[in-house]
Amino acid sequence: MTTAYITHTYCDRHNMGDDHPESPQRLGAIQNRLITGQLMDFLRRLEATPATREQLTATHDQAYVDSIFARAPEEGHLEIEPETLMMPHTLDAALYAAGSVVDAVDLVMTGEMDNAFCAIRPPGHHAEYDKAMGFCFFNNIAVGARHAVRHHGLERVAIVDFDVHHGNGTEDIFKNDPNVLYASSYQHPFYPYSDPGASHDNILHMPLEAGSGSDAFQAIITEQLLPALEAFQPQLVMISAGFDAHKEDPMGQLRLSESDFTWITDRLMDVAERHCEGKVVSVLEGGYNIDALGRAAFCHIKSLMKL
Repeated sequence: MTTAYITHTYCDRHNMGDDHPESPQRLGAIQNRLITGQLMDFLRRLEATPATREQLTATHDQAYVDSIFARAPEEGHLEIEPETLMMPHTLDAALYAAGSVVDAVDLVMTGEMDNAFCAIRPPGHHAEYDKAMGFCFFNNIAVGARHAVRHHGLERVAIVDFDVHHGNGTEDIFKNDPNVLYASSYQHPFYPYSDPGASHDNILHMPLEAGSGSDAFQAIITEQLLPALEAFQPQLVMISAGFDAHKEDPMGQLRLSESDFTWITDRLMDVAERHCEGKVVSVLEGGYNIDALGRAAFCHIKSLMKL
């Protein structure tokens, strides 16, 4: 099993402040854990290329994309939305983050890599069609999924989001899009403080109460997600891999452990092997306890590698 690890140094340079939870230390925590756990040498580490405006506007509103480019500050911080701040390196970081997912899709769809993990920031799943929010500027996984449909001709792309927060942005972009199944497990009620409503068409909601823990999480995945994926028969499985549902994370209360991230990754790999020759692209979203993030991401990546 050949797994790509795609990142870029610009993703470390985006810094919204020393006290901000979406910290540059996040990527270092993952990399350090992979090194100490002796996995990094077995990954194909690749440098991301930046997303083009054309790739961004295939997913986001043209005027919104233009506004992010125009508002990029040369110094200091600019608040785009509460707690979502731009600084001089943010635009480049966001371009490389989105571009990494496009790269991952190309590598996996051409068979050069079996699967890929995009170690990137800023995250993306809260960014809507025409709005930044929740630390997100461009919806990285949505940019990659749209590229898979338009460039590689896929008709069925599944996006599975196990971040503790509902990916409102990904849903906003793909609602009523028959080419994409978006399935999200998340703590509810919780940020983004909107009622996602009932599952419908190509959208599967799997809300969980605070404190639910492993049993409830694994039950909802087994009873709702896996049958939906089997019925959809994806040609590519994409994962919004948020690790803030971990029991040590300060941003959520779902109380999952590292073994839960291994478990769900193994289930998704099984689905991908049955339906799309194991093609999986995983994209980092949340995870804000640095130590827990490193451990959980390590388990997830180890499962991608089938080790």
